[in-house]
Amino acid sequence: MTNYCIKELPSEDRPRERLLEHGAKALSMAELLAILIRTGTREKSALDIAREITCDEHRLRKLVTTKDPQELAQIKGVGLVKAATIMAALEFGKRLTTASTLKQTVIGTPEDGASLLMPLLRYENNEHFLLVLLNSKNKVIKKMHISEGSLNSSVVHPREVFAPAVLHHAAAIFVGHNHPSGDPTPSKEDRMLTDALVQTGRILGIPVIDHVVIGDGTYFSFREHGYL
Repeated sequence: MTNYCIKELPSEDRPRERLLEHGAKALSMAELLAILIRTGTREKSALDIAREITCDEHRLRKLVTTKDPQELAQIKGVGLVKAATIMAALEFGKRLTTASTLKQTVIGTPEDGASLLMPLLRYENNEHFLLVLLNSKNKVIKKMHISEGSLNSSVVHPREVFAPAVLHHAAAIFVGHNHPSGDPTPSKEDRMLTDALVQTGRILGIPVIDHVVIGDGTYFSFREHGYL
């Protein structure tokens, strides 16, 4: 089978032209990625490379989770320049999503909190613990990164959580962390930490409204399961 360059395809099949004519929502993931990759190799077009990446779960996860452009560049047909472009686009999208929703977010349900943290934590390779400060109406004041741990654990002390809450005059807090395994089932340590945070919050008058564990597209809420 002969592989053609994107410029040799009919204009209606070229990702960039399709985006300009129909909008970004009309494009598949492979077509969107092909626009970032821009050029292919002698054997494969950018679209061919993009299709191979997006249909391979391992490659696609590497694309989303890696923090090292050298690692991403190992995918055949990508290289360092394309890796940098892809990583910049992914990070820009992540920051834009957070920046555009943070000020208007109200944590009224566990799902609200999980939706806020899911884009930030879902694909992390290590455990990260995040703190969300809330006002008296449960509106987000500030979101903070408290700690980063190993593949299986993140060490957190209540003072690291409540010091910013006191400093910023938070009325309540919402906390969350991820499980890189993708399974959000809380560990014994997660339960112990939650208990410690709840007790500290009661003493300080800053309640913990929920603690969510983020998995791969799913989450566990301590409040939903009756632990708070």
